[in-house]
Amino acid sequence: MKRQKETPAREDADATALSILGWLAGEPDLLSRFLALTGVAPGEVRNAINDPGFLAGLVDFLMEHEPTLLAFSAATGIPPEAVVHAHAVLSGPHGGGDF
Repeated sequence: MKRQKETPAREDADATALSILGWLAGEPDLLSRFLALTGVAPGEVRNAINDPGFLAGLVDFLMEHEPTLLAFSAATGIPPEAVVHAHAVLSGPHGGGDF
């Protein structure tokens, strides 16, 4: 899959998504649930991080459950607003909303 043009906003969104993955790696139950929902095998994660859809899925996973989003933010210091912004960037204009 072709990556979108790298802009500062896109780079920040990618970094947020990768931070989510790093945090999930320390949360085995949540990581297992995320991988089950995406159908990505643990051995495929390294290649999947190059897929914009996978990165968007990481952010969407947090956006779907506020307690998980807040736990991520508390653990990493990344504010929920940064996750919301990453979601808007990675989901693209088709997501609608107020962004």
